[in-house]
Amino acid sequence: MGRQGRASAALTPLLVGAALLLAGCADPDDGGVSLEGRTLENRLAYIPPQCYTIAKVAALRHNPCYVCHAEAPEPNPNGQPELQQEYAFPQLQAGRVPRNPWTNLFKDRRSEVAAIADADMARYVAEDNYHGANGTLRLTERLAQLPARWDADGNGRWDGYRPDAWLNFDAQGWDHAPDGTPTGWRSFVYHPFPGAFMPTNGSFDDVAIRLPAAFRRDAQGRESLAVYTVNLAIVESLITRQDVPIDPVDERALGTDLDGDGHLGMADHIAYIWPAEPQRRMRYAGQAGAQQAAGQVHLAAGLYPEGTEFLHSVRYLAVGNDGTVSASPRMKELRYARKDGWRTYSQLRHTASIEGKEQALKPENPEVFPGNAERGLSNRQGWVYQGFIEDRRGQLRPQSFEETVYCMGCHSGISATEDGSFAFARKLRTGAAHGWLAWSDMVHQPPVPDPLRTDGQPEYASYLRANHAGDEFRENLELLTKYFGPDGREKPEAFARLATDVSSMTLPSPQRAMALNKAYWLLVREQSFKAGRSPVVAPATNVYQEVPQDATTGVEEPLPAPRLAAARDVAYPAH
Repeated sequence: MGRQGRASAALTPLLVGAALLLAGCADPDDGGVSLEGRTLENRLAYIPPQCYTIAKVAALRHNPCYVCHAEAPEPNPNGQPELQQEYAFPQLQAGRVPRNPWTNLFKDRRSEVAAIADADMARYVAEDNYHGANGTLRLTERLAQLPARWDADGNGRWDGYRPDAWLNFDAQGWDHAPDGTPTGWRSFVYHPFPGAFMPTNGSFDDVAIRLPAAFRRDAQGRESLAVYTVNLAIVESLITRQDVPIDPVDERALGTDLDGDGHLGMADHIAYIWPAEPQRRMRYAGQAGAQQAAGQVHLAAGLYPEGTEFLHSVRYLAVGNDGTVSASPRMKELRYARKDGWRTYSQLRHTASIEGKEQALKPENPEVFPGNAERGLSNRQGWVYQGFIEDRRGQLRPQSFEETVYCMGCHSGISATEDGSFAFARKLRTGAAHGWLAWSDMVHQPPVPDPLRTDGQPEYASYLRANHAGDEFRENLELLTKYFGPDGREKPEAFARLATDVSSMTLPSPQRAMALNKAYWLLVREQSFKAGRSPVVAPATNVYQEVPQDATTGVEEPLPAPRLAAARDVAYPAH
């Protein structure tokens, strides 16, 4: 298993900045965060705080670990079901397991949270910190005026990702610049990953994908939305390992047999064919198909083509006047990933084998990730990741090296990902757009039932039963009391509702949403992300402050974590 001075809670962000200036702080904006160097205060920053959870309490065993650490199908080489049973931390000092570095988990913030007015919190999360008032992107403007401390390689310019998505999604999920120019980004809806990433535990998040230019062009090199739509569906089929429905398309115009029936006609789905058969194989459309034939672009089940990008925003919880909880305009974080190079199945196995040998020979050594905070960090599996997070004034800034390392463990060494990513494999296929929608377009849609896994078991109900809680820390008492009685027994009526409407589990009450917003806002003011970014109001009681030497979790039999079965034709509840 394996993430200060404090201003008065009543201060607005503007007054916080003024107070810091008066106190003599030379940098009230980002706390003096520098992107230079690769020094870590927390050498295990890639092991998230959830991995310090106490899994066994008396006779009751909690297992939130299985969703991340289970057997993994090829090409993911990180099958680790044994990590459901043991706390396998690197021993930075022989014979000693380090103390839990995520000390924000143990702070009592109840009085500070209570001191923040609901109206102040609501105004803060309603502010858009991504788009500028003059039709610009705020973060992109900041990076154009690069402070020296953010210039990790010292060349006077920002060499990492410059935000170019306007998050102006149409009814088919396509993003457009203010002048109508398509950006190539496309939004999709998906089942939230069980645990911390459910909105009930603190944040809404959304994800958009973009394929390289060749995937957006026809064989003659012209921009083609039809070609791009088909290529995205082909990628979806490869990642989900399923046939994927599409609007009827003329294969003759694309020169590609999409449905695998052996001739070119009208196709209404992408046929998943892997491994390739003598007369049937999957092939990208347009210019990407020509590059694939020339060996310049690659295709394999469970892998994205080189050049794939993801953009992931993490947002506060907005509480409406009617008590509905939705995604706020304000971002907590903006996360970016790019697949820089292709890795074959054998290359991925080889990399994992080398890392396994290194860990066995030197168990005291933590993981090391190549790269820097400006250009991004590599997971050694072809992907580069970087992120942006709020500064004290609520504007997005680049993450430091250590803050970026925080993201790497989950994207490089667990069984839950498909080629380093979470969301796309969990995509819904709902409505006329087959799930290619922005979350904001899901209003007035029918509720989503608990999705079934490939073993026939319901996803969220299985998590509740295995963990006996709705979060890794078991601090979400709202869910605990909703689904279980004082004696620990399930409440049948709550599980029956979950079967037809997952919002009963994934969405918090307005009161909980407001409290979690406030707890996170305090972290922003402190800029104490090195000590953890989980919004915790009261001190966590189900988490080790120091893991006992050679401790086991008490889990006797590792659980499987099958992928989701074919998505049902339903939509996510409005938020």
